[in-house]
Amino acid sequence: MKLPKNLPLAIAGVAFMFTSWSCSKKSNNNDTPNMPGNAVKLASNSTFGSIMTDEKGKTLYFFAIDANGKSGCSGGCLTVWPLFYQENLTLDNGLDQKDFGTITRDDGSKQNTYKGWPLYYYKDDAKAGDVKGDKVEDTWFVAKPDYTVMVANAQLLGVDNVKYNHLFQPGTELTQYITDDHGQTLYSFSKDKAKTNTFTVANLSNNTVWPIDTVKTIQNVPSILDKSQFEVITVFGKQQLTYKGWPLYYFGQDMGVRGSNKGIAFPKPGGIWQYANAASVAAPAN
Repeated sequence: MKLPKNLPLAIAGVAFMFTSWSCSKKSNNNDTPNMPGNAVKLASNSTFGSIMTDEKGKTLYFFAIDANGKSGCSGGCLTVWPLFYQENLTLDNGLDQKDFGTITRDDGSKQNTYKGWPLYYYKDDAKAGDVKGDKVEDTWFVAKPDYTVMVANAQLLGVDNVKYNHLFQPGTELTQYITDDHGQTLYSFSKDKAKTNTFTVANLSNNTVWPIDTVKTIQNVPSILDKSQFEVITVFGKQQLTYKGWPLYYFGQDMGVRGSNKGIAFPKPGGIWQYANAASVAAPAN
């Protein structure tokens, strides 16, 4: 049998096509990270919108007591709320690796975190898609990638290094208050009016003392809060988040440390600067 003179070229062409197809397939796999085996996935829920799950679709949760970035769930708590940990996290499209971390717990075990919040399961979620743990004891919330604010249950510890209860009296107690999505405490200024910032000056020279919480859009809030009570106002060219009409601020001396709430005692406890939560009264009208 006589072979065609151009057979080497034909073979080379087939080899090139096969190589190109193989590279194309590999590239496509890299560009489509929503794979069945991803350790953390995004699922669409009819009640909560976009939620975070493990690779099998089991729902993940945040715990309000963990605002400081440490796990406040141990012993019997872990029987009800098992921790989530995967050594090598692969993520669905829409999740950012920089938002995930790992902590070493007091018992030496490891636990994954999202934006500093340790991640858990709930024992009563029997199957993929169950979200029975949200709002349990008003401290457990479904893990979402798009919370604009979160809530903390923490001891108030003023800038004077005194522990306070929710009435701003010396005492040991966990108080619930609003934080940003990374667990940093947000405050209201008692002299402000509804949707009116009266503290910040035009040149922003005092914005390092009580920085405004700059939020462009309100995405989602924990289920114990009413999203409609959050709005955004413009303050000297910056956008500031408000809650029940109260403009929200950080405290400079908290130094960006999650769980720190020193501002509740500045200049005195329960005075000019206060925490905000679901029980807060609406800001007075202008």
